[in-house]
Amino acid sequence: MTIESDVLENIFNNFLQGPSIFKNRETLRPDYIPKKLPHRNQQIRRIGSILAPFLHGSRGSNILIYGKTGTGKTAVVKYVLKKLLEKAHEAGTAIKTCYINCRLAGTDYRVLAKLCASIGIKIPFTGLATGEVFDRFKNGLDINNFFLIIVLDEIDSLVKVMGDTLLYELTRINENLTYGRTSLIGISNDLLFKEFLDARVLSSLSEEEVVFRPYIAPELNDILYERAKISFVDNVLTEGALNLCSALAAAEHGDARRALDLLRVSGELSERQGSNKITEDHIRQAQDKIEKDRVVEVLTTLPLHSKVVLCGTYLIKQIMMKPAITGDVFEVYKELCEIINIEPLTQRRVSSLINELDTIGILNTKLLSLGRYGRTKKIKLNSNLSVIKNIYSQDAWVSKLINYKPKYLLNLKLK
Repeated sequence: MTIESDVLENIFNNFLQGPSIFKNRETLRPDYIPKKLPHRNQQIRRIGSILAPFLHGSRGSNILIYGKTGTGKTAVVKYVLKKLLEKAHEAGTAIKTCYINCRLAGTDYRVLAKLCASIGIKIPFTGLATGEVFDRFKNGLDINNFFLIIVLDEIDSLVKVMGDTLLYELTRINENLTYGRTSLIGISNDLLFKEFLDARVLSSLSEEEVVFRPYIAPELNDILYERAKISFVDNVLTEGALNLCSALAAAEHGDARRALDLLRVSGELSERQGSNKITEDHIRQAQDKIEKDRVVEVLTTLPLHSKVVLCGTYLIKQIMMKPAITGDVFEVYKELCEIINIEPLTQRRVSSLINELDTIGILNTKLLSLGRYGRTKKIKLNSNLSVIKNIYSQDAWVSKLINYKPKYLLNLKLK
């Protein structure tokens, strides 16, 4: 037996023989929908009442849902839809739902492909015109007389990159259907999302609006207490650890998702250390670990164009040894798009991506006045340069960009 095998044998044996503190660790995952959603009764009732007409074969209004990350938007929508489908089954009403995370889908084509798949229409991964895919989706709804509720989560990320053309078509689709019907639920973390929408899209999409405010510390405490009861063995979580976890998450804009992550990771750390309690020290260790992991996760899961913008900002810092400004980032971005053979977005779209990177903490932007030359943004990287280089050196798309020397920057240095 090799040394490596001995080490693994010890790790596995210690895990099997050590104290078990979890009853069900999956209940602390972000995609778990609990039977109770504390402090969201008002939003549950509101969304439920808007969708209730589907039970009588009528179309409900479109809904636009706002709120910061971790305020329960997705969980509430999935919870309401689950209950709606159960009641529709009892009533004999044919309702279908389709949930799409727009950040993961990334393009209009992929969104439409998922919509088609939800009603049993197979679409190739690529090769068709977007208009053709939309027509197949529309015809499938009508032929099968489907009532479909479409949930577009993180809808802002799609609109900022692709524009609102698809959204316009979806909000108007019922005008061209004879038998089928759809209703849209858009979920956004960006409170300024509506500024990106054409007035015609806005009037159709936001027929009803529901706002989710951040949780406060006592509410987070209730959420964590309820979840801990089904996740951990009794008396594992100390009161001090529970209170600290709630306080830290409340300080992070009332983010329940972060609170649950803290709780799960602290439990895993406690388990690895052979402890039979989750203490305040485990919560603080978990906070440090999550913060490091978060940067890696955010950088690796960014949409392609956001990665290229970030690479451009990184190269400006590396080559010019100074913070970037919007115009320079756009020029470098266009050059990098040519290198990997993708169509560049407009300067307005790139500016929106920079704002988004600022919102999630990867970049830091500051508006500067240039007098008669107008205004621009001074852009700084919040992430360590070596971290960006290490992560993007292994990325299938942008690995060839991270060491590239843009001609635009070299010409600037010569001036």
